[in-house]
Amino acid sequence: IMEGYIPEFDATIVTRILDAGGIIKGKSVCEDLCMSGNSFTSCTGPVLNAHDSSRSSSGSSSGSATLLALNEVDLAIGGDQGGSIRLPAAWSGVVGHKPTYGLVPYTGIVPMNITVDHVGPMARTVEDVALMLEVLAGYDDGLDPRQAPNLTVPEYTSQLTGDLSGMKVGLLTEGFGQELSEDDVDDMVRDAAHKLTSAGATVEEVSIPIHYPDGTHIWAPMSIDGTTETVVRGKGFGVGWKGFYPTSMVDAITRGLKSRPNDMSVTIKLLVLIAEYVHENYGNRYYGKGQNLGRTLTNAYNEALSRYDVLVLPTIPYKALKLPSEGTSISELCRMALTQVSNACPFNVTGHPALSINAGFSQGLPVGMMIVGRHFDDATVLKVAHAFERIRDSKP
Repeated sequence: IMEGYIPEFDATIVTRILDAGGIIKGKSVCEDLCMSGNSFTSCTGPVLNAHDSSRSSSGSSSGSATLLALNEVDLAIGGDQGGSIRLPAAWSGVVGHKPTYGLVPYTGIVPMNITVDHVGPMARTVEDVALMLEVLAGYDDGLDPRQAPNLTVPEYTSQLTGDLSGMKVGLLTEGFGQELSEDDVDDMVRDAAHKLTSAGATVEEVSIPIHYPDGTHIWAPMSIDGTTETVVRGKGFGVGWKGFYPTSMVDAITRGLKSRPNDMSVTIKLLVLIAEYVHENYGNRYYGKGQNLGRTLTNAYNEALSRYDVLVLPTIPYKALKLPSEGTSISELCRMALTQVSNACPFNVTGHPALSINAGFSQGLPVGMMIVGRHFDDATVLKVAHAFERIRDSKP
């Protein structure tokens, strides 16, 4: 859709990376309009899993995670509207952090829905993710309406001590034992979480019934209706918000949607058709209902996080899927692209910081553990992840 477009400006995060001395090696592949949790919808072809080339690396930030896993780059950027930083981090065995909503400016990036858009760092280690977050985070002078002007950015790296004394970790019960969950994934994440006791933490079960499956259902209209309204009807950026509108990018998306709509992936086409049907028959009723219920979802997590410092659950309930073969049906392609998000997408609705780290390997494939914290307490999420990393990598 955007083939041939060369922007005349950098996204704010790119400027900040360059100002901090980083070197931009290039743009990584992502899934078509970022609407896939698998890695076969990109216009350049499937992104192969770094640990098994017959399998998916997940998405939508599939290229970034794979480049990290292959040691082609030190750091990478991902976008996250339903898990798209954390999901490929999980299946690639790297670290991906979705920051608190509004902590990192989204300026100059194509949105999907202003209420669920996040952008954040990916790397092979927690320390590198924390260092990159120090560079990326902070207020962008009103250019991004997702941000509050009183943002403060702590020195995340200085808090990576490995000591979790007095901290409480809640294993989110509903994140395990789901319809598509695999026992080895559940067991590995539980075992990984309990290893945090050796760093001084206590680990307990905590139930948040609204998390699954309701959390996914609350997110779905924001993703489907919201993305269609913003990207398709709104030609990339929509209307109704204050901030920086990259008009040349709007022009490019408008041209692409007019001249090449059939080049969109089957998942995008399906979701646009669903959104058009819902819009034609029900208006914005279900989008509004999702936004209203999002407050209930947020309050449920906040209540649990008033008793626990972080929540822990599998990033994806199952291991990396085989990539589809030639002749796979459209219905099967859509199923393969959209079932990874059940644990990840609710935190796009609520805006809590959430990080995926490799809990270990099962049958030769990485298993991701997700750590979720309080709003703007990304430091604690990183601290817990770093403590686990040290335990995981310590020599017996």
